[in-house]
Amino acid sequence: MRMLAAALLLLSLTSSAADLSPAERQRNIESFEQVWKTVRDRHWDPKMNGVDWQAVHDELRPKIEKANSAAEARKIIGDMLDRLKQSHFGILPAAVYEQVQPGSAGSLEGRTGLDVRLIAGQVLVTSVEDGSDAAGLGIRPGWELLAADGIELAPIIARIAKALEASNMLPLAAHAAVLHGLSGKPGSPVRLRLRNGEDQTVELSVPRIQPRGLRTQFGFMPPLYAWSESRRLEGGVGYLAFNVFMDPENLMKTAAAAVTSCLDCKGFIIDLRGNPGGIGGMAMGLAGWFIEEKGRRLGTMYTRETTLNFVVNPRPVTYRGPLAILVDGCTASTAEILAGGLKDLKRARILGSRTAGAALPATIQKLPSGDGFMCASASYISEGGKPLEGSGVTPDVPIELTRESLLRDWDPVLKAAIDWIKQQK
Repeated sequence: MRMLAAALLLLSLTSSAADLSPAERQRNIESFEQVWKTVRDRHWDPKMNGVDWQAVHDELRPKIEKANSAAEARKIIGDMLDRLKQSHFGILPAAVYEQVQPGSAGSLEGRTGLDVRLIAGQVLVTSVEDGSDAAGLGIRPGWELLAADGIELAPIIARIAKALEASNMLPLAAHAAVLHGLSGKPGSPVRLRLRNGEDQTVELSVPRIQPRGLRTQFGFMPPLYAWSESRRLEGGVGYLAFNVFMDPENLMKTAAAAVTSCLDCKGFIIDLRGNPGGIGGMAMGLAGWFIEEKGRRLGTMYTRETTLNFVVNPRPVTYRGPLAILVDGCTASTAEILAGGLKDLKRARILGSRTAGAALPATIQKLPSGDGFMCASASYISEGGKPLEGSGVTPDVPIELTRESLLRDWDPVLKAAIDWIKQQK
């Protein structure tokens, strides 16, 4: 999810060189023990993914006792969690933890109206909200974002890439880190340095605006603004896009209207690019508009105590024509569950780039040190029998965006989906 990636960035940038007092040192030791015991008692796999968890404790406990700074202690606990080789396990510095608590992130809710992706090592603008100040200032898709408020992005992206070199989550982490850096109080400006379509460097002051959509909040997650939209594309193709699996009432209304008004469409497209997930159960309800058989599953979620089958709930009327789903490296969690499940059921063709592989549900608890501890609570296996965690959903048709295509305002992924639909009977 988006918040996880933002935390990864801030964790990489947060440090504390101050020596610890005896009380602070003890709180770090207590935090280490709390994290270790929580994983031991709650991990869905009693064998800890093949890791000798007691041996890890015995190895690292002396190190946490000798840690001389909060950053050093945090790194030791992070190293312990890294042994699991799974996402959604991590330590959020106290400042980050406070920001993700309900009601605490209001000062960061302002957005620029820009969306970005890490493409070929560059942070590129992929969309500009209509009517936003950014659009009025002339910013266009394909422009490269170089710095925000004097902070160079390239070194930050390099540090994230190094930290995630063995992971599939770099696009998601980079996306969230940049958007977090652009966030602030609505109405406040952010100074951006960009490279435009003519390869000229420009500096612009962009006022932050209230995000598009309905403000919503779920559990420990910071406030999110959920939106959904649908329309008919060229050649009688239905199209549904939404930014997060939240606000179920409005999303399901949009989906219902999109499908029922498009039963005669030659094909249908669900655009999940940039969708970080949300409420897992919504995947089953949405899939029900495209699966008419009862008892079909998207996959199964396992906890230590229970097993939850993601059984599709067929609607009274379903769309039976060709279905394409668009994904990218910022497609995660519930969005991966929907895309991966419909792919395994051979109901949808997946186009775009491989998804984040971050499908595990997680909670956050406060540690004695003041840091937050993100802990996954279940494992998810797609209907094809493979875990989505770490590997993500592999597209049937791999297609990558480029700076050139963005500058031309051309979407090769969407175009490929339309072309495939036209070829179907």
